[in-house]
Amino acid sequence: MQQNNNGSVNFMDIINQDILSNFNTDITLLQIGITLSISFLLGLFIYTLYKRVFSGVLYSKNFNITLVALSMITSLIIMAIGSNLILSLGMVGALSIVRFRTPIKDPTDLIFLFWALATGIITGAGFYSLSILGSIVIGIVLFIFMKKSSFETPYLFIVHFNGYETEEVIYKQLKSEVNRFEVKQKSVTAEQTEVTFEIRLKGNEPSFVNSISNINGVENAVLISYNGDYVQ
Repeated sequence: MQQNNNGSVNFMDIINQDILSNFNTDITLLQIGITLSISFLLGLFIYTLYKRVFSGVLYSKNFNITLVALSMITSLIIMAIGSNLILSLGMVGALSIVRFRTPIKDPTDLIFLFWALATGIITGAGFYSLSILGSIVIGIVLFIFMKKSSFETPYLFIVHFNGYETEEVIYKQLKSEVNRFEVKQKSVTAEQTEVTFEIRLKGNEPSFVNSISNINGVENAVLISYNGDYVQ
């Protein structure tokens, strides 16, 4: 660190030696290749896990591919920010005006988005061991908890029927053919009655739908898989 003639330390020398020296580093092709390869493999790991544990109604392959691309793109941005101070300030300003307005309906999707971002940030910063080990631990935890909660898949069972006697028969049939059920909504009009049940099947085959549809007085019966969220 240089000093002036009077022995004082030049402020610009502090900036140049202590701050700018930590930036303005060249990024080698080997470093780029390693970083992109690790971020891609970790993104692929997130992609596979999301596909295995997804329990919503409609699986979106485009969203899942976004997780892989997000991990790689974020790692590139972090590499660029870490190599040049001026570029890092410009990127911070540019990224601050970005707004994402796509609604996230399932909180689980938000977890995987944040995980992909964190993986890209940590990998781009050069902490390869942390990103790999952290992703493995997070993946194991999510797989255990999400697979355990999906052993009993909830369904919505909507029945339209006529007559109080028909309703009693439907209840008896459900008690004998499903694991458990709960009434979520009941709508009664002069023409017909509509009841929405949340049910848990005893097995994987929803064969009880046919038997209930054949009950005298039942007009139609619809079985819908859903993620457990119900809007009144």
